[in-house]
Amino acid sequence: MNGRPLRLALLGESLVDEAALGILVEAVLGVAFVQVQPNLRARGWPSVLQILPAIVRHLHFNTDADGLVVLVDSDDTEPHPSEHETAGYFHPRCRLCQLRATFRRATKTLPPARGRSRVLRGIGLAVPAAEAWYLCGVEDAVSEAAWRDGRETGRPPYSRRELKARVYGTERPNLQQAIQYATEAARRHARDTRRLEYDFPGFAALATDLRELARLNG
Repeated sequence: MNGRPLRLALLGESLVDEAALGILVEAVLGVAFVQVQPNLRARGWPSVLQILPAIVRHLHFNTDADGLVVLVDSDDTEPHPSEHETAGYFHPRCRLCQLRATFRRATKTLPPARGRSRVLRGIGLAVPAAEAWYLCGVEDAVSEAAWRDGRETGRPPYSRRELKARVYGTERPNLQQAIQYATEAARRHARDTRRLEYDFPGFAALATDLRELARLNG
């Protein structure tokens, strides 16, 4: 990787998601990375989408970041199955597709800066929420396929509120509690991410992005 660790900025819907995301990113890469602070923070999905272009420009011109890694929840929108990976495909209700398109527009006309042509990206979609990832391997009934099947039949296997209660022991954890449980789950996955990649294609998409990012910077 050009003789130095990757320099990555993290962007999630909350500080909790970003804390767990850092652990998962390092697990996929297999090496430590240097975290670069973005100039803006997000609170929830609409904020992530809105501030993404400004963060990309800031990282490109004002930092030596190699990439930006983003994680959002799908909530009740479209998951990101394998057919969304077809070249040129775009689903308007898939948040991962939306973020990729927004990132592409934000970087398309930027001139080279700070010794590189552009900031690269890694984007993950937690279906229906990051708490499902934290339960992966602990509760076999929690998976992206189970959520998709439930949406199609009109009978979701669990709600997002139920997922929070199962992970944190309450639907309204405080910040310290939430970070503790989320990072413990992320460290468990860090020992072997294969189960998370298999059960959650939205994580597998992120892992693929990260490995390509590492390859391009190798």
